[in-house]
Amino acid sequence: MTELITGVDLVEQMIRSAWGEELNLTQKDLKIDGWAIESRIYAEDPYRGFLPSIGRLVRYDQPAEGEQDGYVVRNDSGVREGDEISMFYDPMIAKLCAWAPTREGAIDGMGRALEDTHLEGVGHNVPFLAAVMEQERFRSGVLSTSYIKDEFPDGFDGLPVAGFGRDVMIAAAAAMNEILAEQSGDPSDRFEWAVLIGGERQGIMVGYDDDESLVIDLDGDHTLTLTDIDWRPGLAQFKAVLADGAAEGRPFTAEVKRAPDGFDIRWRASKARVRVLAPHIADLYARLPEKEAADTSKLIQSPMPGLVVSINVKPGQAVQSGEAVAVIEAMKMQNILRAEHDGTVKTVSAAAGDSVAADDVLVEFE
Repeated sequence: MTELITGVDLVEQMIRSAWGEELNLTQKDLKIDGWAIESRIYAEDPYRGFLPSIGRLVRYDQPAEGEQDGYVVRNDSGVREGDEISMFYDPMIAKLCAWAPTREGAIDGMGRALEDTHLEGVGHNVPFLAAVMEQERFRSGVLSTSYIKDEFPDGFDGLPVAGFGRDVMIAAAAAMNEILAEQSGDPSDRFEWAVLIGGERQGIMVGYDDDESLVIDLDGDHTLTLTDIDWRPGLAQFKAVLADGAAEGRPFTAEVKRAPDGFDIRWRASKARVRVLAPHIADLYARLPEKEAADTSKLIQSPMPGLVVSINVKPGQAVQSGEAVAVIEAMKMQNILRAEHDGTVKTVSAAAGDSVAADDVLVEFE
């Protein structure tokens, strides 16, 4: 980050100094140009309280570096696609930096660079970093060391699907639906669809303008125009330029994955299952009951992949709320798992020295 605003490679200067060379610049030679911001990308899952994540980095698409549209990107990465993120080392993946003439421009550039960063195989903090770039408090610069606790008091669970992000998801889903139909050799002559997104239903009309751009009318509310579409089946990122009405188009990148009845889409910190359906099929979906979450209140599960250091209970033992039940080690840290309520141990499914995955059951209560 310092290199971007000063033009000086600090690592080069440190190496030269270690070699015995004198610095070839003085304080008066240093000038600050513009603004830069750095996001540290970690194999830590913000949806699980930033617990470390391990596994193989099966996909790693990095943002383009250098001069972009009004900002500059630099990505100092220490891993490659296919590398193993193990429990024995620091889980940092990259230091992603963005520069622009203004602070707001640097933040906007970072938001776009995070959009273009795609990781698979491990949990990571890219959605959280993207959420920070969207936050008005962060953008204002009125910050403190209690920022995360103040702004995410109940933990991080992404951001609601709304505004431009909602338009992105609807437009991307409609476009992918059209592309899949055309490539299957059975293009649909339907123009009216119902989009189910985030528990809501949105009626749309899909067509093309004279320039063959995809035009999506959201029930007369507003019209979206999608151009420069870059996606084909199998790609994990959908790229395009989206314009609302006559406004100038805004480029975006969304993370996409086909599901049996639609698409799982994440744009920055918002994610949803998006379905593009014929209206009468959407009517049937409205009658389906909600799937109930499994009852895990009697289970102690590993919150992360790691190594079992100890299991502190045995079958038949009475345990009180708050009592230590197990210790899991990962990324040079030990995590104590405690009972959430009083109970009696029914079974123990792990022992010291075992390697466990996230959500593996360690102890079950009666």
